[in-house]
Amino acid sequence: MRLPGRYDGVARPIVTYGSNPVLHRPCAPVTEFDRELRHLLLDMFASMSAADGVGLAANQIGVDARVFVIDCPDADGEDVVGYVVNPVLTVLDPVGDEPAVELTEEGCLSVPGPYAELERAFRARVDGVDVHGQPTAIEATGMAARCLQHEVDHLEGTVYVDRLPAELRERLLAEAAGPEGDLPA
Repeated sequence: MRLPGRYDGVARPIVTYGSNPVLHRPCAPVTEFDRELRHLLLDMFASMSAADGVGLAANQIGVDARVFVIDCPDADGEDVVGYVVNPVLTVLDPVGDEPAVELTEEGCLSVPGPYAELERAFRARVDGVDVHGQPTAIEATGMAARCLQHEVDHLEGTVYVDRLPAELRERLLAEAAGPEGDLPA
């Protein structure tokens, strides 16, 4: 679902790993479909763009709401642009000779800097509603499918590094913190 004027919002700071509990717990379902929700979505698109990201969940800007935005290429290089409110993820079976899963590097705006290989389904779909509460869905392959899975994980309180072995997670979090150690563990 596209949102007219989607980059007209105000970029908000990105919440980093360990700095705000909202990033580490399941987000609340959206129940009000009003102007405030539309402004949140506009701010999310602006925040994602300003941070040079391809997806963003509401809790990554400190908002406890089951909403994400995406602007990411799929396996064919076509841009998948949209948003979903109250998304439900479905991992889909491969079509034709597609792989079931892909092992590819993944990163996160909330863990700035490092990337790590992580296995994700090659094809995925999210079903939910739009800003008016009407049903909507996004189905994607490749990187965009990875993004759908990554953003729904965020809404469940899981950051991609949480899916990695503890030693690798700690190394990546230390790398993201930098020499000054600004990123809480």
